[in-house]
Amino acid sequence: MNDAATSTEHIAAAMGDRNLSPKQFGALGERYAAVWLEKKGWTTLSHNWRTRYGELDLVMLNDEHTVVFVEVKSRRTIQYGCPQEAVTPAKQQNIRKAACDWLLDCRNRISHKAVRFDVITIVLRVGRPLVHHIENAF
Repeated sequence: MNDAATSTEHIAAAMGDRNLSPKQFGALGERYAAVWLEKKGWTTLSHNWRTRYGELDLVMLNDEHTVVFVEVKSRRTIQYGCPQEAVTPAKQQNIRKAACDWLLDCRNRISHKAVRFDVITIVLRVGRPLVHHIENAF
């Protein structure tokens, strides 16, 4: 993809489309979070990696060589609660199990110093994404 297609501004504009399905909106939220983290110097290792326990939204490597499993929750409004409330204890357990599978997969061998679980929430405010990054969320 070119820079315009992966810029946060481009993705933010696309997220403002009220005709998007919830699935499309969520996919754009994940792309936005990945680009947002990459602008901070992080590297995307995997996106939508699937296991029998579910899907890992993003697997990133930060500048401290920590493998960070990032759960992304995107909402158009907070009318029905904060997005991070959807990361229930059962969801957290499945993410942990999926992360173990990711780490054990020989295709994902990468030198790292630690592992962490973060949550990124994205809520539209006046048509613009508001990002909240919760480090060490669980």
